[in-house]
Amino acid sequence: MRVRVYHGKALAAYGFGHGHPFGPDRLAAFWQEMTRRGLDWQCDVGTPVACTEEDLALFHTADYIARVKHQSQTGAGYLDFGDTPAFPGVFEAASVVVGSVLDGLDNILAGNCQRVFVPIAGLHHARRDGAAGFCVFNDIGVLIEALRKRHGIQRVAYVDIDAHHGDGVFYGFEDDPDLIFADIHEDGRYLYPGTGAADETGKGAAQGTKLNIPMEPGADDAAFHRVWPQVEEFVRAGKPEFIILQAGADSIAGDPITHMLYTPAAHAHAATRLCALADEFCQGRIIATGGGGYDRPNLAAAWTRVVEALLQ
Repeated sequence: MRVRVYHGKALAAYGFGHGHPFGPDRLAAFWQEMTRRGLDWQCDVGTPVACTEEDLALFHTADYIARVKHQSQTGAGYLDFGDTPAFPGVFEAASVVVGSVLDGLDNILAGNCQRVFVPIAGLHHARRDGAAGFCVFNDIGVLIEALRKRHGIQRVAYVDIDAHHGDGVFYGFEDDPDLIFADIHEDGRYLYPGTGAADETGKGAAQGTKLNIPMEPGADDAAFHRVWPQVEEFVRAGKPEFIILQAGADSIAGDPITHMLYTPAAHAHAATRLCALADEFCQGRIIATGGGGYDRPNLAAAWTRVVEALLQ
């Protein structure tokens, strides 16, 4: 199979309970649409797996990993300042998110597939030393570090179309000239986390290797298509060896916590074009993650469109 998609109870366990926008029912909503469209049999369905603490330490500090383990045992309190509550087993659930992304990477590099989609992943707000915005461990950050430190793949392109700025990835690699970072998001003046201004383009040797495109609230597909060529040109100029897509569905009209008006066609276009760039520069190698999205029909529609693009 050319495309591997991860699904299973262990991955669904990453969610914050009844009433929280990031609930454990998100995976089921996606998978119901996958089966309705007959996409499940066209993909290799991957079993979620947990990562190790050694994996987490590629990106996160030892003190923070220990803190999550402790609060996972008690299930008490918050892991940040009020968005990301601890729950019993949160360490294990978050480790499965990271582990499934790394397992996808292993399968790509082993030649078992070219493209991977992990729906409950893309936790782009988590910092090296802390949680943020529903994100406990930053699977993207761990993936980038694993590509470099374990596999010698230096030039990585990260493209983020979630409504929220991928601040955990951006600031985690702000001074890294080999991370090609391109993020289209709702302007931080109107939406959490308040970062990602157009003049944030990297620091030091990485100046100019980061592209932030803040969008006005109410931006629709037409607005997306006006700015998308900048992303494509930026990624192409970076000549990446590997591409990562964070395909957050909270940029689609009707999401309860954002103000964007895309349709799933925007996600299909982004995935299709990035697959073409992956074929050109990266031997076809691309990992896509679900990211945000808090309207269940929206995320089901957007993520299945991403899978369809990966299958092309």
